[in-house]
Amino acid sequence: MIQGQRVLLTGGAGFIGTALVRRLSESNECVVFDTLRRNALVPAGLDKHPNVTLIQGDVRDREALSKAMDGCGYVVHLASIAGVDTVLKNPVPTMEIALEGTMNALRAAAEKGAAIKRFVDFSTSEVFGRYAFRVGEGDVTTLGAVGEARWTYAVSKLATEHLCHCYQKQFGLPTVSIRPFNIFGPGQIGEGAVHAFVVRALKEEPISIHNEGDQIRSWCYIDDIIEGILLTLERDEAIGQSFNIGNPRATVTIYQLARTIARLADSRSEIRFVEWPFADVELRIPDIQKAEKLLGYRPRVELEDGLMRTIVWYREKLERERRDSVPAPQKETPRS
Repeated sequence: MIQGQRVLLTGGAGFIGTALVRRLSESNECVVFDTLRRNALVPAGLDKHPNVTLIQGDVRDREALSKAMDGCGYVVHLASIAGVDTVLKNPVPTMEIALEGTMNALRAAAEKGAAIKRFVDFSTSEVFGRYAFRVGEGDVTTLGAVGEARWTYAVSKLATEHLCHCYQKQFGLPTVSIRPFNIFGPGQIGEGAVHAFVVRALKEEPISIHNEGDQIRSWCYIDDIIEGILLTLERDEAIGQSFNIGNPRATVTIYQLARTIARLADSRSEIRFVEWPFADVELRIPDIQKAEKLLGYRPRVELEDGLMRTIVWYREKLERERRDSVPAPQKETPRS
């Protein structure tokens, strides 16, 4: 892992960003630039870490972003609108933050010149469209229908991925793009399926799945994607490349995922099938051979192991919240 460096993480207060800050701050300075709309960093206590500087800001503010990048040798650009429901409700900010924010980050990095040793941009596995079976980085990406809000996220991310490659080719900026495939684990915030299913299972609440739940996903535990990111920061072979980061071994239908979580949590939650009239990804399984060959990346956490770790973490969190919500017993006033 890199050591003694100053790293800027845009969107660094999110789920993946917080996990990355936890690792990097052991031996590096971390500058987190985030709107704090979704904030996992503060609950984790990392905002108080001596090696962490938290700056509240928006990547659409080029001047503030450039200032935050001062003195940094590494940039991990995670900032984006995330979550299908949020994207559907906010298609314009989704595209603006991806397009405008990434342009601002790349321009600022290019202006710093040789000071920037690596620029890691987060793309998305959604660039492969509705059907993606063992897709490699060189396979054809699919653009969804114009006007379908689901694909605004994928279209904007694909554009920024191209932009990163252009900056590397034209200006020599050492860029890398990562396409994460369904990340989950302790500390997840937002709308992730695993997060939602686990919390509902622990509360014995119904678990809702879209349509028949026959959509197929490969799930990657948070520790494994963090290892993948760290490798892109270390390995020169990563420069100018895009990488699928996921775990093809951890592939199940959404229905199977819900059943497995209920079983591991020893939950009696009912599984409910809810009509979902919007576009969806029916099949998503990555080919990670390129990351294995160039980076030495290999996911290590098996699905049930990762789910069990996640269940334990949320069970403890819910228990703490329950204890904190119980009012302290009041002392009786002595009678005269």
